[in-house]
Amino acid sequence: MPAPPPSPAASAPPAPTSPHPHGLLPGPESLRALFIAFTLLALQGFGGVLVVVQREVVERRRWMSREEFLEEWSVAQIMPGPNVVNMGLILGDRFFGWRGAVVAVLGLITVPMCVVLTLAVFYGHYQGHPAVAGALRGMAAVAAGLIVATGLKLMPALRHHPLGVPLCAALGGSCFCMIALLRWPLVGVLLCVGGLSCVLTWRKLKP
Repeated sequence: MPAPPPSPAASAPPAPTSPHPHGLLPGPESLRALFIAFTLLALQGFGGVLVVVQREVVERRRWMSREEFLEEWSVAQIMPGPNVVNMGLILGDRFFGWRGAVVAVLGLITVPMCVVLTLAVFYGHYQGHPAVAGALRGMAAVAAGLIVATGLKLMPALRHHPLGVPLCAALGGSCFCMIALLRWPLVGVLLCVGGLSCVLTWRKLKP
């Protein structure tokens, strides 16, 4: 008696796993990899850490999409403390819970703290030298340019924001005028304009 033919379900190849909609990778494979990643990230962040964080997390390691980065970075900015440390807490907790948060912060501060202490000793001896003063002014200009370039690079993510690009641009321009031109306190601007943005977004998203 001939054997029955295999059923279509049994002979069909396994269905491929659906890729992440943003092509993201799953994240660091261990706490050690997380520590090394944040140490390398911190060692590159002289004067313009936002640029480095965006490039490492979004473009190079692909742990977050641009939209996710904007959301999490906004949360990191309104939390007390340095923005990059808050971002390390968020990312470390996302991958490994509280242990990841601790390891990410340790990666951010351990080796860079030794480097900064060494540079502080060096600066204390040579701060009056004209070449050192010129180098610091040049670094400040480069850091400002890098931050502007990162902002322009992240702007396409606003196309998916519930408020739309024109209103987002108006709110961002208002913040710039209040802080850079009118010299209003950052905390007050953040609470007023940021609070207004949150309310408007909530009204757009509510069913």
